[in-house]
Amino acid sequence: MIAAREIRPDRRAAPAPDGLRRPVRVCFLIDELSRAGTETQLVALIRNLDRRQVRPYLCLLRGEKESSRALEPEGCPVLRLGVRSFRQPSLPLRAMRLARFLRRERIDVLQVYFPDSTFFGTLVGRLAGVPHVVRTRNNLGYALTPLHRQLGRLCNRFVSRIVANCEACRQSLLADEGPAPEKVVVLENGVDLERFLALPPPPGRHAGPRRVGMVGNLRPVKAPDLLVRAAAIVCAAHPDVTFEIAGEGPLRPRLESLARGLGLGDRFRLPGAIADVPGFLGGLDVAVLCSQSEGMSNALLEYMAAARPVAATAVGGNVELIEDGVHGLLVPPGDRQRLAAAVSRLLTDRDFAGGLATAARRRAAERYSRAAMVRRFEEFYLSLVGREA
Repeated sequence: MIAAREIRPDRRAAPAPDGLRRPVRVCFLIDELSRAGTETQLVALIRNLDRRQVRPYLCLLRGEKESSRALEPEGCPVLRLGVRSFRQPSLPLRAMRLARFLRRERIDVLQVYFPDSTFFGTLVGRLAGVPHVVRTRNNLGYALTPLHRQLGRLCNRFVSRIVANCEACRQSLLADEGPAPEKVVVLENGVDLERFLALPPPPGRHAGPRRVGMVGNLRPVKAPDLLVRAAAIVCAAHPDVTFEIAGEGPLRPRLESLARGLGLGDRFRLPGAIADVPGFLGGLDVAVLCSQSEGMSNALLEYMAAARPVAATAVGGNVELIEDGVHGLLVPPGDRQRLAAAVSRLLTDRDFAGGLATAARRRAAERYSRAAMVRRFEEFYLSLVGREA
């Protein structure tokens, strides 16, 4: 069943004048929606595409959960396929349903995300005669199994392009799967600058409590335990500093135990997932990203837009966003001593920290705005089907 919504009568929904070609029809296929990075970027893209140029459709392999439904963008037809397992007997019927939808809506481009949607969508899209299937790879492949990589190589033979959100992801894909380099394009993420521009800069020298924080899921790849261990070092030297990680995940009990064992007490907090990211960042003196692996991090883009002094690990797309000593400080992954030293420097040298934060916001505004991201994707789809913007 298609959950269609009425498109609002604004510039995005305005019909093309008589005599002009119809918009490029792009269908996005993803497992389901959540507040994670890739899903957030996709929903923002759908909401902001110029409907005179590109008309979006959204298909979800699952999508039955209320948490997923609540994130479905308005002004975009949504198809929930109910594919819970590739072993379910009804899978061929679900595939036929998607194929009929793609043919009926005359989809020009099918863009697929994540392994399950990629394997399912690439096959169905080609059988349905979709002119262009586009694969998406927004990470360094840290969780992929050998089977995933083999299937990825197979899918690469049938897709028109592969989109990565940073050069590090592109290089990782080329190394892992060996597609033709000209097939793999970089389309960088964007951040909604308006949500962060009203935030004041971090305070300068002051005697009050200072806060260091991170936004991220409590999963091993984000290495939140590294921040706990670095916090113990920083807190020993700075008695007025507290730490927080905004996010949820399976590592919460372990982190709580680690913080207690290191004697941090109420100086290390785990407030859980937060809806008001700008409000959280506005209260920080230093923002940290200590992941073991990253594509183009939404959290890091938000830190930059919020003009927070940043200490981040030198992994993946982080080194493309942050030039060490210019927009923030970069440290080796897994090195708690270097992370603690970077945080301490940003807390102590406030003039230096403020200069980094200002440069980071300027960089985010110049290259990584949400509007710039949408333009990149619109131009990509138009070029793919042989049209000019």
